[in-house]
Amino acid sequence: MPVFLNTSDPGFEVAFTTLLGQKREVDEDVDQAVALIIADVRTRGDQAVIDLTARFDRLTLTAETLAFSRAEIDTEIAKVLAEDRAALELAADRIRAYHARQKPQDESWTDSAGATLGWRWTPVSAAGLYVPGGTASYPSSVLMNAIPARVAGVERLVIACPTPDGRVNPLVLLAARIAGVDTIYRVGGAQAIAALAYGTASIQPVDKITGPGNAWVAAAKRRVFGRVGIDMIAGPSEILVIADADNDPDWIALDLLSQAEHDESAQSILITPDAAFGQAVADAVAKRLETLERRAIAGVSWARHGAIIVTRDLAQAAALSNTIAPEHLELCTADPEGLAQLITHAGAIFLGQWTPEAIGDYIGGPNHVLPTARSARFSSGLSVLDFMKRTTIAKMTPEALKAIGPAAERLAISESLQAHGLSVRARLDRLND
Repeated sequence: MPVFLNTSDPGFEVAFTTLLGQKREVDEDVDQAVALIIADVRTRGDQAVIDLTARFDRLTLTAETLAFSRAEIDTEIAKVLAEDRAALELAADRIRAYHARQKPQDESWTDSAGATLGWRWTPVSAAGLYVPGGTASYPSSVLMNAIPARVAGVERLVIACPTPDGRVNPLVLLAARIAGVDTIYRVGGAQAIAALAYGTASIQPVDKITGPGNAWVAAAKRRVFGRVGIDMIAGPSEILVIADADNDPDWIALDLLSQAEHDESAQSILITPDAAFGQAVADAVAKRLETLERRAIAGVSWARHGAIIVTRDLAQAAALSNTIAPEHLELCTADPEGLAQLITHAGAIFLGQWTPEAIGDYIGGPNHVLPTARSARFSSGLSVLDFMKRTTIAKMTPEALKAIGPAAERLAISESLQAHGLSVRARLDRLND
């Protein structure tokens, strides 16, 4: 059973704090093992990747077969049903159109001192996208990672996607082709992250690595950060629904289960000002769990990490939501736009009962790679900006240097950085000759 909380109960604050403090990340201590894998890949390159793939994925590769050939990709994507291809293409079009609006503009202006200032945006040269394999092989994640990179202008785009026992998901390969991916490597785990970061004879290093993964992938991303950029360290999925009583309990139950079925460590929370409605949703979840295909996973998630919280009103619900800072937030209320004005921390907001979070996972347009574990308090979901960097630009005229240079010299002297000050003073002296 999920946790039932009521803000009017004397022990609510303690119970709510306990809920927030739940450790949902994988307990497996993999950091040291990952460090050894990374060191192995750095030392032995291709052979380390090949050996580790045989060990973990039970797949025998050679340097020549680390990546899928074009013919192999053609063969696999020919298996995709026309309806599935059409759905992927529609999703890609919508994701591309949304992210195109995120592309930032260069700026340049001349200030009152006569100095020309500004910035320009340029893409990273190469990006590596990690795509989980096996049971968690999601073509939607390919689109969500690859399309923003292409919109940003990334020149070389590669994917690392494990194929345990040689199992291939044709939809993943088709999504990669639709999104414009150059190369698809059939390797995964920490060894794939290490290869993308440091390179091997057959795998060129990249500048940025994005995409979800298990505890080994997350630990590897932490380890290689600094050598390359990363998007985020994502934890288990989560959803928070704020709903009034004017909703179908079964709809809300399905929305909660849409994240619970991801992972036993996922978290689904309902906040409502109506206790009877909260109970109705709990009953609907229990009924749906009787027939859900992934009921074993969703049931554990709901029992261990699920919660229903009753508040005095929707304003208090919004305040609790801001404390939770959820990855996904549904506002199923009479005035979702008005309630959204009270929300300051959320990865993505879905407005109204006709906007299930699942639309955002696939076809809505905004990115579904979002901050988890309360990191929406200080970070954002994946975007075009994650594949770009800003370079500032400044140009001084003699008059501008004469106007602001003396202040720069004074500050350099105050910091005891003599050469800094002298580099400005030498130019000022020339102007005074």
